Amino acid sequence: MPGTLFIVATPIGNLEDITARALRILREDASIAAEDTRRTAHLLTRYAITTPTTSLHEHNETRKAPALLARLQSGDSIALVSDAGTPLISDPGQHLIRLAIDTGLRIEAVPGPSAIMTALAASGFPTQPFVFLGFPPTRSKDRIKWLAVLKSSQGTAVFFEAPHRIRRTLGDVRAILGDIPTVIARELTKIHETFIRGPISAVLEDVNLEIGELTVVMNVGQGEPAAATPPSDKMLADEFGDMTVLNRMTRRQAVQELAKKHGTRPNDVYAAVERARKCGK
Repeated sequence: MPGTLFIVATPIGNLEDITARALRILREDASIAAEDTRRTAHLLTRYAITTPTTSLHEHNETRKAPALLARLQSGDSIALVSDAGTPLISDPGQHLIRLAIDTGLRIEAVPGPSAIMTALAASGFPTQPFVFLGFPPTRSKDRIKWLAVLKSSQGTAVFFEAPHRIRRTLGDVRAILGDIPTVIARELTKIHETFIRGPISAVLEDVNLEIGELTVVMNVGQGEPAAATPPSDKMLADEFGDMTVLNRMTRRQAVQELAKKHGTRPNDVYAAVERARKCGK
């Protein structure tokens, strides 16, 4: 009889945030496919679980999925876990699960912690409707599309961002949506958990903004018109650099694209980029 592929949610910080069912499955399954076996080891050690682990991450999933599928077909049950929270939410595992579904294997999702739902619940913003947008892309062309989706969203938007990119992302959002109400949920369920609340302008003033794991919640459509907050010279220079270096646009193409995005003249974009360069920004 084939085994079952269990999708097991694990704590996002506090190791006490795990269900009794999840612990039982982690103990009983033949193997645990983990995004990072070292991080998963901390959880397993805490609960004296000795089930063998194997790595399954974005760089090896395509190669390792067939072997895991064969084990499932032979009768082994396998638990899929990510570094934290519910697997597949901006984490690997989609390829393995798709293969298991196509092969007719049984799949069970074991619910539990989620940074998205935790941040949304504590934000104070309406929860219906809400949209989850993953991580903002770093490449300019993809980033422009992502911002367009955010702009067209209704209700509340939730997304993740890296600390070293959070200020740029907040600036980009402010430029197109205005100074909308925002909550930055930092280090959720951990000892230094913090919620930074206010319009984007106030959030940007927090000196510790660029520390820890961040989940961003925004009340979309609740700010002042975007025209009131034009992009800074540094923002334009950063985007210009991404377009010309990463996307291999010509200088002219990049200037035209930025002028269209921000509703300004190409000459103004070019002047802003030159000012930023002269200031060493």
